Amino acid sequence: MQELKLGKYLTLAEFSTCTHTYHKYAQYINPFPQNGAEIIPALQELNKFIIDPIIDNYGRDNFQLTYGFCSADLKKFLERKDPITGEKNGRVAPKLDQHMSYEINKNGKYYCERLGAACDFMIADVSSNHLIDWILQSKLPFDSLYFYGSQRPIHISYGFQHKRDIWTFGSKGQPTKKGIENWVKMAKEIHNKNQ
Repeated sequence: MQELKLGKYLTLAEFSTCTHTYHKYAQYINPFPQNGAEIIPALQELNKFIIDPIIDNYGRDNFQLTYGFCSADLKKFLERKDPITGEKNGRVAPKLDQHMSYEINKNGKYYCERLGAACDFMIADVSSNHLIDWILQSKLPFDSLYFYGSQRPIHISYGFQHKRDIWTFGSKGQPTKKGIENWVKMAKEIHNKNQ
């Protein structure tokens, strides 16, 4: 199952083990989906409609996946603080960000009711600004896209809503659309044409 191809390029193992936090605590983390019957198709759709076209354009060697699927074990470690630095291992918003896809909690509910699937990635030697321009011009059917800065990875999701919703974040980490109005307008126009 680990070597299962999700699209033309990425495997389930790559998608589930790419985070710094996983590598730091790998011996304690099962990174793979427990609800594979629903999660695998969602990851395959994310790859088919979003990741494969991006890699087709920029090349496999330039694609740098930084965060893919988030298992329940990985979520626990992302929420914890590093014992040396005292900093959280990562940011996690399981109810919103779609990294947990269709994973189910111990109460039998989806961690993220938005469903779909998400990943964070960069393209070597391409600013995230230019990457987002290309994604919008190519009319990729994303659900949500988060811009963290021109030299940082972007977050993108694919889900049945196809909202084409774009966010950036202020100095205190609060979501905002300030400063990205052109992208928001372009995404909205494309979304409205597809309705």
